[in-house]
Amino acid sequence: MGIYLNPGNYAFKRALRSKIYVDKSELIAYVSDVIDTEQEYICVSRPRRFGKSMAANMLSAYYTRECDSKDLFDKLKIAQDESYEEHLNQYDVLFFNMQQFLSGAGHADNLVEYLQKTVLEELKEVYGEWIPKGEKQLSVALTSIFAKDVREKKGFVIIIDEWDCIFREAKENKQAQKVYLDFLKDLFKDRTYVKLAYMTGILPIKKYGTHSALNIFYEYSMTDPKRLAEFVGFTEQEVKGLCNKYGMDFEETRCWYDGYSFKRIKHVYNPKSIVDAMTEKEFQSYWTSTETYEALRVYIDMNFDGLKDAIISMLGGAKCKVNARWFQNDMTDYTSKDEVLTLLIHLGYLAYDERSQEVFIPNMEVREEFRNAVEGTKAWEHLSQILVHSEELLEATVNKDAEAVARRIDAVHTDNTSILSYNNENSLSCVITLAYFSAQKDYTLVRELPSGKGFADIVFLPRRHTNKPALIVELKWNQSEKGAIEQIKNKQYVKALEEYSGNLLLVGINYDKKSKMHYCVIETYKNYKIDGGKLYE
Repeated sequence: MGIYLNPGNYAFKRALRSKIYVDKSELIAYVSDVIDTEQEYICVSRPRRFGKSMAANMLSAYYTRECDSKDLFDKLKIAQDESYEEHLNQYDVLFFNMQQFLSGAGHADNLVEYLQKTVLEELKEVYGEWIPKGEKQLSVALTSIFAKDVREKKGFVIIIDEWDCIFREAKENKQAQKVYLDFLKDLFKDRTYVKLAYMTGILPIKKYGTHSALNIFYEYSMTDPKRLAEFVGFTEQEVKGLCNKYGMDFEETRCWYDGYSFKRIKHVYNPKSIVDAMTEKEFQSYWTSTETYEALRVYIDMNFDGLKDAIISMLGGAKCKVNARWFQNDMTDYTSKDEVLTLLIHLGYLAYDERSQEVFIPNMEVREEFRNAVEGTKAWEHLSQILVHSEELLEATVNKDAEAVARRIDAVHTDNTSILSYNNENSLSCVITLAYFSAQKDYTLVRELPSGKGFADIVFLPRRHTNKPALIVELKWNQSEKGAIEQIKNKQYVKALEEYSGNLLLVGINYDKKSKMHYCVIETYKNYKIDGGKLYE
């Protein structure tokens, strides 16, 4: 076993020995299905903390020759697949962690030369007699080895982890990036020694002009994971199992770490955060263990039309349309709001709805990172003040101080730095949700909740750790706040809380176009029942 050639299975053993291991070995069956076919080139891009390296180490342990990994995989799901033993420990594996190579090279300009020199030195220890003397090109050496290999022409499985690190850490060095892409193209394209190429990274493959430099790869990303969606993160069933095992509240776990969703898998959870929450027995943002909020601030501060509006709207619970196809898959060449928002999808700061082509903030953990990014900065001063005062708004609501609630919402809307359009109940709903931002620590906010004979505008469902009352909020645009309360009653919106037994507040909020002011009415129902379609105390 070597460092780069057939590195063995030790890294995967460590994953199996960890306190929490979620079996994702069925990925192997998907990957093995394309070995030595036209589809043998796979590039998987996901955010940090989403298990990319673990998957790469698992594939390396499974395919690599010169070690016996059967005892590692026999008890995993992949052992039930009919292809299990066909590919187990059958290939020469080349495993490249590009982050390590970039660090060892000292400079991005030296990356390709350093990688080829280092790997060739190891290859010569095993296949020296088959490599032309003085050869410096890795692709030529591998071609020669494959041509002279007297075995069954098994060829090479090439696994590259952090393939895109040069685009993230040497953002401005376009020449080094081009040399690197040319190297990868030479290494893979039309090379018979390649039986499988599997690359992981945060970014999809870089595009130059109208063409991808590596158009042979099949890409699986946060905007289009295709059949690999279930391997992006932890599924809801997997998280429920962990919550049961570690005695953690599933609904609270969902609030903190759920939110990513794909066509095939509706609920995808951040794996690293789930593991940390289970092992630490505490719900909080674990995001900063891998990246700080300053990284997010760089992107949301960019001066593109509509970007700030979109961020504010999403903090208010809205979804925003995005064209993800414009993204050039790097971290410098931005020309529009859509490109920045698409980058934030790939970085994990935003979730993406494939059907509606909309982006949104997925969960409380990420929402806290957005809050950290905007607080205390000049560019976001107004929004920062809204978030700071949102706790006062919730306190006024719970205390039934309707006038204070109306004044606070007026302040959110009428400040001349506000850039939210404000012309219907939908925009009013966004402003209200933004104004109640801090309430999300104690409540689950549900907009347009089906109930009774219609949809309650916003329902605040208390989370289990709080004794605050539930809130049903009905919004009116240039109508009547009292009419909002009557609508809650007449349309039986309280049916949404049939299983809830605590205190309940009914909140009616109206915006008057003429006075440009908000008006509020709050009623209390400490004990209530539904009888014949009517709500009674």
